[in-house]
Amino acid sequence: MKSFFKPYHINATPEDFAGNNGIGRYVFLPGSDGRAKEIASHFSKKKVKTHDRGHNLYLGTLDFDGNKIDVAAISSGMGCPSTEIIVHELYNLGVKRFLRVGTAGTLQPHLVRVGELINVHGAVRDEDTTRHYAPVEVPAIASLEFVSAILFAAENLGLSEQLHTGTVHCKSSLYARELAAGPLAPENQAYLNLLLQSGVLATEMESATLLIQSQLYNYQLMQQGPAPQFRVLAGAILSLIATTDHFENSPEVDLAVKNSIALAIEAVKTLAVQEIF
Repeated sequence: MKSFFKPYHINATPEDFAGNNGIGRYVFLPGSDGRAKEIASHFSKKKVKTHDRGHNLYLGTLDFDGNKIDVAAISSGMGCPSTEIIVHELYNLGVKRFLRVGTAGTLQPHLVRVGELINVHGAVRDEDTTRHYAPVEVPAIASLEFVSAILFAAENLGLSEQLHTGTVHCKSSLYARELAAGPLAPENQAYLNLLLQSGVLATEMESATLLIQSQLYNYQLMQQGPAPQFRVLAGAILSLIATTDHFENSPEVDLAVKNSIALAIEAVKTLAVQEIF
């Protein structure tokens, strides 16, 4: 982290992200400000720092067994380029714990249904942003600590049967790559079918960037020592709101989004017990 770093898309200082015995705040990263605000409705001691670009920062704490966990929520925006900017600025302001709380379209509608959840283990890098960071052969992998905490949290909340852990597809284009717009539609649909047959669970637009950046930041920090404050961890929870040909608008989708938020909060509490208390 650089103490002189000036963010241009977030209204924040390094002091905003201090806490948790040197680990720093756990940061929830939804794709929209509306969902960031909804996540923050679960915080105590809430403080909001607005920004003209809509990446409003919600600071607060989570109460857990008489303890306080320092947390924050902020929108990553849509797509890898926006996510890259926000994650870069957050890291350089001191953030070392990232949990994406997003949405996706299922690639396996008979196995992974709309209204269910995904615990992202890894992401197919079918986008250009991360290629400026690392060769495409480098896999985008979630931190084992977050993957495990999400599984444990799902069991605590009775959501295990609705949660699928596995690989998702991360893309640059929604309407062409996923929804068959444009003259390359046959090629794009053939590619999605290949992913389906390879066991990829769903398709979305942000996870690969978060995971690749976090892996690189983790490598940088771990040179300083073995303590938790010298580790960068990232994970992602996705609610399934669509298939590859249409968006759903149903009570099941609304419940899935609410469940993803509840699961994210419980996962952070689970991880905090291991790292802080």
